[in-house]
Amino acid sequence: MTGDSQQSDGRTDDYGTLYVVGIGPGLPAHATRRAREVIRDADCVIVADLYRQFLCEDGIIPPAARERGSAGGNGTTFDEDVIVRNDGREQTLVRSSMGRQRELAELSFRRVRDGDDVVHVSGGDPNVYGKADLLFSAAERAGAADVPIEVVPGVTAATGAAAALGAPLSNDFCTISLSEKWRPWSEIERKLRAAAESGFVIVLYNPRGNHRRALAVIREERDGGVPVAVVTDVGRKEAGRVGEQRRIATLEELLDVDGGDNNNDAGDDPIDAMATTIVVGNARTEIRETADRRYLFTPRGDREIADF
Repeated sequence: MTGDSQQSDGRTDDYGTLYVVGIGPGLPAHATRRAREVIRDADCVIVADLYRQFLCEDGIIPPAARERGSAGGNGTTFDEDVIVRNDGREQTLVRSSMGRQRELAELSFRRVRDGDDVVHVSGGDPNVYGKADLLFSAAERAGAADVPIEVVPGVTAATGAAAALGAPLSNDFCTISLSEKWRPWSEIERKLRAAAESGFVIVLYNPRGNHRRALAVIREERDGGVPVAVVTDVGRKEAGRVGEQRRIATLEELLDVDGGDNNNDAGDDPIDAMATTIVVGNARTEIRETADRRYLFTPRGDREIADF
């Protein structure tokens, strides 16, 4: 570090950048070119074990780092591994884990002020129930307004699931998280009811433990015959927590414990998984079939193809 030049925003020229990078809902093949480049070029990458495995398998992080694992770190409180990339450049990998995000954010701020480029890897898109708000909030609390933060977008689970299902989001849709970690159920229920009344196609995130009562609220405002899809580990094939699964049924069938189309892509009920996304259709959503698949289709409106 040399020099003390100061920019008008309080940042010095010698600072690095803190990147929040979305790698998409599946394997890193779904990550953007920008996301891959930023991860490869960073001095420090903060990444959860599952995403670390994916990045190693894809070669974005050297495969040898997967064998070493976070347990083979240098003994610091942050479970750091220093790896050597093919070009001879050293890169620090830090294990990201729940309950330590504030500490990891503060570590990032220190390293950026020392001139390092630091990456926080987020699944999906960092702005859709990802890490973006966490790091901006942590920067404010830590008095780190001088630290530059750049968000690199990724494909979120809603659009990843939609691609696997056909065309369910071609009209207006909304996303709602069912997690009660940050807000009470009363607020979640109010949003579910408003979305159902408004005719949105609804994409439910973080459904663990709350999916049935969420679907019950929607059922009060929406016909039981509307199509619903449950997608788990979209884009991950066998590499995810439970393996990619898709199930298409009706709202009424999913509320019936013994009902549903258990022969469509997933024989078991895979809803209770953090890697699951639920897409609830509206009155115009249809289940259609081709020679090789069933899919969901929501028309954009009343226009015919010729209108395009």
